[in-house]
Amino acid sequence: MSESRPEPRPESKLDLLQGTLDLMVLQTLAVLGALHGYGIARRIEQVSGDEVLLNQGTIYASLVRLQQQGLIAAEWGTSDNNRKAKFYSITRSGRKQLAKDAAYWGRLSQVMGRVLAMPAEESL
Repeated sequence: MSESRPEPRPESKLDLLQGTLDLMVLQTLAVLGALHGYGIARRIEQVSGDEVLLNQGTIYASLVRLQQQGLIAAEWGTSDNNRKAKFYSITRSGRKQLAKDAAYWGRLSQVMGRVLAMPAEESL
């Protein structure tokens, strides 16, 4: 059975692989502390050099998933523009998961780098 993969589109934004957004959210919260969903999305976009664009549905699906897993906690507060907003923070188990996932993605990216840097074999 063949896998269907999106065609590479050099001029388009990056499509995220399964699990990468959750890892980005955990890292953002670990570094910056409690943030509301919009702030998390904008920071990820900024750090990615706008290669990753997140719509509201995508970021909130990740936040709900992470909260259900106990990796982040949420509480209501007031945003900078004086609006009621839910602020998310990473939990102790979230920090453990972040370390585990970051190590995995580090290993995977090293392997991909080696495979993609493989020299072409000379024809006989």
